[in-house]
Amino acid sequence: MNARTFLSALIVTSLSSFFFATDGMAQYGTETFRLRQHQLSTHINSDEDIQAEVEFGQSVAARVLGQIPLYNNDLLSNYVNLVGLALVQQGNRPEIDFHFAVLDADFINAYSAPGGYVFITRGALFAMQDEAELAAVLAHEIGHITERHIVKEHNIRGRDTSALSTVSSIIGGAQDSARVAARQAADKAIEMLFTTGPKHEDELAADETALLLLASTGYDPLSLHRFLSRMSALGTDSQAASKVSHPPAAERLKHLEALQRDNGLIHTHLAQGKERFQNYVPIQR
Repeated sequence: MNARTFLSALIVTSLSSFFFATDGMAQYGTETFRLRQHQLSTHINSDEDIQAEVEFGQSVAARVLGQIPLYNNDLLSNYVNLVGLALVQQGNRPEIDFHFAVLDADFINAYSAPGGYVFITRGALFAMQDEAELAAVLAHEIGHITERHIVKEHNIRGRDTSALSTVSSIIGGAQDSARVAARQAADKAIEMLFTTGPKHEDELAADETALLLLASTGYDPLSLHRFLSRMSALGTDSQAASKVSHPPAAERLKHLEALQRDNGLIHTHLAQGKERFQNYVPIQR
């Protein structure tokens, strides 16, 4: 099953619930969600900028995998990729190829690297209850890539007069100073992912993008709030590995509630995909 077939199946299974959504949802409409999501991230990037973003992202993604190995389960990996690619089709970065992978780690977290690289831990997957929650976490990470948060933070550009002038030449080894600058930028990106965390405003912006991606794809838009709320109830001690990379749960939940209310999503009933999710992800007891 490819991503397009998967998306078609998702739409079919959720179509009846979509038509019985609240008046607010009906008035807002799927196309309006897609337009709003597009407006959140309109970029004018040269081909060189895109190439620089992807090549820098490859370097960051390699460092992620250098710290946490991939989970050896092809069936689960393919499933996560199908969910992720269904979401990407509703986004606005067609110029890059997205890749989704499961990391072999017990703790609950997810990461993204520029250029379309999204990682989710085995622990996060096993803590979820349905496909919509998986989609919500992936959509949040897609939001970071869509909004180019790491790229902007480190000023990754294709052509410039700075030390990071061309990532292609940096990685290719054109100049020693450029290679050093590239390594330093990648080190800082990894530190942000694993230790300091993104800026709070970037996290909240990624949540907004996620909410709109979920609604556009036909997934329950309340799933991100549901998952975060349940994880928060577990207590910070059980999430020591993830608390460094996110704002306080209460802040994110309050922000999501406002977004759901403002976009008429409070009483929507879109796809959750619990049965299909449980076919791929073993239930942890």
